[in-house]
Amino acid sequence: MTPPAPPHSSPLPGPTVKATDRAHVFHSWSAQDLIDPLPVAGAEGSYFWDYDGNRYLDFTSGLVYTNIGYQHPKVVAAIQQQAATLTTFAPAFAIEARSEAARLIAERTPGDLDKIFFTNGGADAVEHATRMARLHTGRPKVLAAYRSYHGGTQQAVNLTGDPRRWASDTGTAGVVHFWAPFLYRTRFHAETEEQECARALEHLETTIVFEGPSTIAAIILETVPGTAGIMVPPPGYLAGVRELCDKYGIVFVLDEVMAGFGRTGTWFAADLFDVVPDLMTFAKGVNSGYVPLGGVAISAAIAETFARRPYPGGLTYSGHPLACAAAVATIDVMAEEGVVTNAATLGATLIGPALRELADRHPSVGEVRGTGMFWALELVRNKETREPLVPYNATGEANAPMLAFGAAAKAGGLWPFINMNRTHVVPPCNITEAEAKEGLAALDAALSVADEHTDAHTV
Repeated sequence: MTPPAPPHSSPLPGPTVKATDRAHVFHSWSAQDLIDPLPVAGAEGSYFWDYDGNRYLDFTSGLVYTNIGYQHPKVVAAIQQQAATLTTFAPAFAIEARSEAARLIAERTPGDLDKIFFTNGGADAVEHATRMARLHTGRPKVLAAYRSYHGGTQQAVNLTGDPRRWASDTGTAGVVHFWAPFLYRTRFHAETEEQECARALEHLETTIVFEGPSTIAAIILETVPGTAGIMVPPPGYLAGVRELCDKYGIVFVLDEVMAGFGRTGTWFAADLFDVVPDLMTFAKGVNSGYVPLGGVAISAAIAETFARRPYPGGLTYSGHPLACAAAVATIDVMAEEGVVTNAATLGATLIGPALRELADRHPSVGEVRGTGMFWALELVRNKETREPLVPYNATGEANAPMLAFGAAAKAGGLWPFINMNRTHVVPPCNITEAEAKEGLAALDAALSVADEHTDAHTV
């Protein structure tokens, strides 16, 4: 497909849009006076453009949610049709779009996760999943991994294992963190994936025993951690967690907010590991973020807990008709156009091999990991010592190498996903081969800038 040309005019000029933003919009995760948001004039497919006519190939999928790209005409039409039919309605009623969205999601979730509780996004899905687990078990604690992200609401951010938790950490949220497997930066002195898996499971069971199994309601894990680094778990790990949960009567929650709906080359990342959780959270790719939507897929056992006992939770916009209509259309598009297969095939045959080839040539790339349309490059100063290109949670001058890499990518027409010392390759799941090659070429050029900050460059 020929990339869309940027528009030559817009109702408001870019400077006006930006000035109004800076005067009135309070941005998330930001020091407000230190940011410089790009005014965006439009988007289509895998691209977006600014008011000056600069077009960018989006290797971030927004925030890893536009799994079918921007402005897919079938989804736009479905939203328009739903708006003309029934724009909104209270969640206590049976609405066609809501019922059909739940049916289509339940058809694709693993095992008996056949009941769907709709939320407005991923964070509140996590909030409700942990509430269900606590009420189901009568226990207070939830175990969550370091190197994780579960959302920005109070419970979800306390479950989170990255520095975004620190400012909001109450220390009394009933959360205990543990180390999940990550061989490249192992906490278990492992040398193989098998060792990392076994030692991580031993560590988790020890944590359970010392915390007191009778106090633990749930263990929550991102099936494949996303923002924290796209660390695909080693074979056997998630199955081992499932066994520990069964052993100690703990609810197993998989967070598929980022990994779900085709991102890993399967409908859900759990499908890669043949594991069935008790609860599964989703959002983002369920409708490519066209209208905010998230949810919890619930097993029969936990659903039965609330068969005669009211569930004490809800949202005004739970299962909003516009969001659900977008979900129905998105799932239909993904099925009809082979989007999940495209993610799996291009990931295995093009993106994965190309990224590994870049790693061979660039001293700044310490490791490549991922699957489907879900990849991370670990950028380092030294491949032997694995010293990160920038320190953990770096800001200001300490983060200059990553800022330089990002600027080079954007100058080459690529909008990169950057977190700490990593860049993630997470384009739309329906990206074309030609678009992927275009992005990989721009990434290659930008990595040459990262190379300038390595020990290899100074020798």
